[in-house]
Amino acid sequence: MNMTHYMELLAVNQPWNLLIFMAIPIVLAETLAISELYLLFTRKHEGFIFNLNRFVGLAVGLYFLGVIVYVMINAVIPITQANEWRTFIDMIAVGSYLVAGLPLIWIALQELSWVNRGLSREGKLKVHSICVALFLVLGHIAMISGMLDPVVFGYQAPPALDMNDGMHSEHMHHDE
Repeated sequence: MNMTHYMELLAVNQPWNLLIFMAIPIVLAETLAISELYLLFTRKHEGFIFNLNRFVGLAVGLYFLGVIVYVMINAVIPITQANEWRTFIDMIAVGSYLVAGLPLIWIALQELSWVNRGLSREGKLKVHSICVALFLVLGHIAMISGMLDPVVFGYQAPPALDMNDGMHSEHMHHDE
């Protein structure tokens, strides 16, 4: 089966790419979302959950900044230069994954007091919630579109190498 570059990124170099590009950011973002719900319902703006929320908001934003830079340099730019996108669904999968990180970066900037300084605690909590919601929606768009086979949208994979045409194992071990 053919796959989008998004799924290929997660599938290669197992288990490391899956951990780096999916597990770590998702665990951090889900921790942020769950602690966000707790804060919205309890309005407890101090204590462990509040501090965890602030720490995770900062950590996931900075982490995703690194992911975005890495993926742009090592995937998006080379794929674009080589004109190797596997139809529009491939671009949606990778693009929405990268854009999903922007609200998390905004949360980190807020935690660093670089943005939204004039907002009340309640206002900052609302921004947090909106950013988490945007991340979840965009992240799910990335996952769903990334799981689609690009052939459905007209992608034609380059022909596979025929093992009989090249250096087949029989030819490499003919002395044995």
